[in-house]
Amino acid sequence: MKLQDKVAVVTGAASGMGKAIAILYAKEGAKVVVSDINLDSANATVKEIASSGGTAIAVAANVAKEEDIQNLIDTAVSTYGTLDILVNNAGIMDNFVPAADLTDELWERVFAINTTGPMRAIRKALPIFTEKGKGVIVNIASAGGLMGSRAGAAYTSAKHAVVGLTKNVGFQYATLGVRCNAIAPGGVNTNISTSINKPNAFGMERAMAGMSLNPRAGEPEEIAKVALFLASDDSSFVNGTVVTADAGWTAY
Repeated sequence: MKLQDKVAVVTGAASGMGKAIAILYAKEGAKVVVSDINLDSANATVKEIASSGGTAIAVAANVAKEEDIQNLIDTAVSTYGTLDILVNNAGIMDNFVPAADLTDELWERVFAINTTGPMRAIRKALPIFTEKGKGVIVNIASAGGLMGSRAGAAYTSAKHAVVGLTKNVGFQYATLGVRCNAIAPGGVNTNISTSINKPNAFGMERAMAGMSLNPRAGEPEEIAKVALFLASDDSSFVNGTVVTADAGWTAY
């Protein structure tokens, strides 16, 4: 098993890509801390892992809150003794709101969850990783973090920031045994669309311009396999980069 006895924290792991990553990591031998703002659904993921003989606990966490991030990582360490892998997966969409219609409230909420949350989790995990000279960070970015219009202005900016954070951390901590990479998924069949309630008509129309080029939607399990590769020693020479998983969508 590729993650035997590793301890992994996965945020947004109650559903979608986070759930698939948590389940696959557990199958590969990791002890998984299943984190989500929805504790009941996180517990359901833990139950599914346990039913297959895996090891996991659920921790309620709103990644936009510093105290929740602190508690999440502290709980992982107090329960399993250390932390080896951090997966920053939790995220929300932004209703395709373009810059002219953007409010401070929406901008700050999207950044709080999609960018500041990962930064704080990384900040908390790095001393653990550097002390033992080894650790892996996997950030879930997006095709929207590579292209200009796959979402609204806030989401696009926040995911571009995640890409920049990934490269910065990957390079600066490379000599201390830490690897930090990101995955940029294309369209994936998850429930993130539930965070879209009143899409901006203009913004959505502009974002849809490139949608017809998408070869197909992916499944969460396909992203989980990429996350397993990045978390395991199979990717020991991969650092500070973004792996695009989108069936070729952004290759045009």
